[in-house]
Amino acid sequence: MKQLLLPLQKLLPFSAPGPETQLVHRSKMMNYDELLVWVTMILMLFGMVMVYSASIALPDSPKYANYKNNHFLLRQAMFILISVVAGAFAFRIPVATWQKLAPYLFVATLILLVIVLVPGLGKGVNGAKRWISLKVLNLQPSEFMKMFMVLYAADYTVRKQEYMHKLTKGFLPMMAAVAVVGLLLLAEPDMGAFMVIAVIAMGILFLGGINGVWFGGIAAMLVGIFTMVIVLSPWRRERIFAYLSPFQEDHALGKAYQLTHSLIAFGRGEIFGVGLGASVEKLHYLPEAHTDFLLAVIGEELGFFGVTAVILLFYFLVKRAFEIGRQAIALDQTFAGLTAKGIGLWIGVQTFINMGVNLGLLPTKGLTLPLMSYGGSGVMINCVGLAILLRVDFENRVLMRGGRL
Repeated sequence: MKQLLLPLQKLLPFSAPGPETQLVHRSKMMNYDELLVWVTMILMLFGMVMVYSASIALPDSPKYANYKNNHFLLRQAMFILISVVAGAFAFRIPVATWQKLAPYLFVATLILLVIVLVPGLGKGVNGAKRWISLKVLNLQPSEFMKMFMVLYAADYTVRKQEYMHKLTKGFLPMMAAVAVVGLLLLAEPDMGAFMVIAVIAMGILFLGGINGVWFGGIAAMLVGIFTMVIVLSPWRRERIFAYLSPFQEDHALGKAYQLTHSLIAFGRGEIFGVGLGASVEKLHYLPEAHTDFLLAVIGEELGFFGVTAVILLFYFLVKRAFEIGRQAIALDQTFAGLTAKGIGLWIGVQTFINMGVNLGLLPTKGLTLPLMSYGGSGVMINCVGLAILLRVDFENRVLMRGGRL
């Protein structure tokens, strides 16, 4: 009977009655989402290739004169190896344990954000003080805060579920936490990370059932705060004006220099690109081509099809995260479900902002392309986040088989 049912397994829902049907599906269901793992690995490895392509000419400049041509390739390969190991470790931790650790991880990262601002401990690059030097790599606490804000907001929403319709007990404590994080990030300054973290917190509260009126009011207030920060900051204001007219002469050679060369890169790439390794803009015209503007190099070398392929891969990641989250909530695993959706929100928003900046749709922000851009902290925390997503999916599958966590 089992052999007769095997050809029909794709046509039968998992919950279909009958011991034979359950036996077939239990034997065929994977323990993890194999396609999600493959997409993640493809993005990281493709990113490593593009980082090498974008950085191979950097040693020709005085700033990187002591570096070898494969310096960034080897370091990115090391980062990916460390990230995969960290992700494998994170996958082995039950979701319930992540929930218990969430407040402590949030507070620990807050302390790291304070340490970054301490003279002599924080490391500055290009006028921004965002890193703590660990010799082997530079630790960027703002990247860790993105992941731990997902966990903290999900745990907070579950703990305060009965107060979600109240301003003082439900909404304000979370907003106070976001405000503290925001003040520390703006002191670095890192407005891009603050925007992502604020969207993560607000998004999880919204998904958790926050009062719609309070949500709308606070969302409007946050928009007002971001607007005031821009208005009161001359260099941010200049960047906004430059973004609106990047090819104006004084803008193209000033605040919009990166944006104009990014747009030139996309224009040169056209449909099929100029060929892998043949980018001209990476030859000291486009600053930070291996980090924030990696997509521009992809657009120039691989064209419209290369950029579209990257967009579709990220679309799959975000879509799968929300599907896993909905499945977890349907199985009464609210924290797991909100965490999965929060990870999807985090990856999706950061990817959207990075791509929007590269394409000239958004003002320039110092946000990397998740999983792909050069950097140790970013790639590692992205891997840990996706490992937690895989853990949520794994526990969903255990529950669907009738097992216990």
